[in-house]
Amino acid sequence: MKQNHNDGRKYVFVCGLPRSGTSMLGRNIARLDDCTGFKNTGVFEDEGQFLQDVYLTASAYGGSSRVGFDPRAHRTEKSSLLTPANVSKLKASWDKYWEADKSICVEKTPENLLMTRFLQAAFPNSYFVVIRRHPVPVSLAGRRWKMALTSFDAAFRHWLHCHALFEGDRKYLKRIYELRYEDYVNDQSKYHEEIATFLGTHVPEPPQEDTYRYVTQWRNPIGLRVPEKAMEKATPIHNQKYLDQWHKALIQSPFKFYYRYLAQKYESEFSRYGYSLVSGLPNVSEIFQGGVIANALGALSCVVADTGALMWRVALRCRLALRLTAKAMLPEIVIQQIRRKRERALHAG
Repeated sequence: MKQNHNDGRKYVFVCGLPRSGTSMLGRNIARLDDCTGFKNTGVFEDEGQFLQDVYLTASAYGGSSRVGFDPRAHRTEKSSLLTPANVSKLKASWDKYWEADKSICVEKTPENLLMTRFLQAAFPNSYFVVIRRHPVPVSLAGRRWKMALTSFDAAFRHWLHCHALFEGDRKYLKRIYELRYEDYVNDQSKYHEEIATFLGTHVPEPPQEDTYRYVTQWRNPIGLRVPEKAMEKATPIHNQKYLDQWHKALIQSPFKFYYRYLAQKYESEFSRYGYSLVSGLPNVSEIFQGGVIANALGALSCVVADTGALMWRVALRCRLALRLTAKAMLPEIVIQQIRRKRERALHAG
């Protein structure tokens, strides 16, 4: 389907698995000269997926930790959703949040990674910035979302599956810039300059004075405080924290046979992307020794972990359904009283 957008604007889509640094990167790109991004929208992380109703959000396909496994989430230029009416509707949904006097429009949704071809067909003058992060921090950081909790085995498979889908889509994309989270946090200025050149703009001078705003986050009633104009700073500390946890599990955990089995299973696959599950560890050969019994226990543990994660998700969804049912049955006056008590407790804390 051909679309004619003659408004002269550029559309920048920030892509990458959840917990890969897409939020910070997207906000920093939106701070470049002549760029505008979503802010103060009231939706989670100001993500574009929550500001439209043309396509379903990641939660409809199992959540951010499992969305890639559903074939429907992988959208291309052949999608039945790609109609002139839907394209106009999608553009109108996002236009209201972009500043009219800026010519470079930035949208960040992690799951854009699975729909680059769809977005390029809908917005021909599109640019894609794709960020990739080590699978261990992505998997560990993603465990905070209990409703979409998965095992390590499933998380690693999801990482590989989503990036394999993107690898297949890359050859269809006209304008794409890729970077690694690990490189970005070590030299943000370099990548801001490169991305600005890629988009045909410039990095602004640091502001003499600045104001702050809050970004809505999951289970964070206050939100994340971010600068309005200045670039957000990153640190490699968070990545190393997760890698240290993983290394400790490989060496000291009573279930180390499970973690070592995963390291053996996925090391060669992740190495294709420049990542290692055992780099920096002493006695790496010990991690890969395995044995028939250890491998059997590891494989069995994968099944047990997957089953446990499934039971956890089902239990949480049942509890949520019961809460919603009870809420629907309560009189409005009781609901208001509960809200006031929660607000008082929050302010008191």
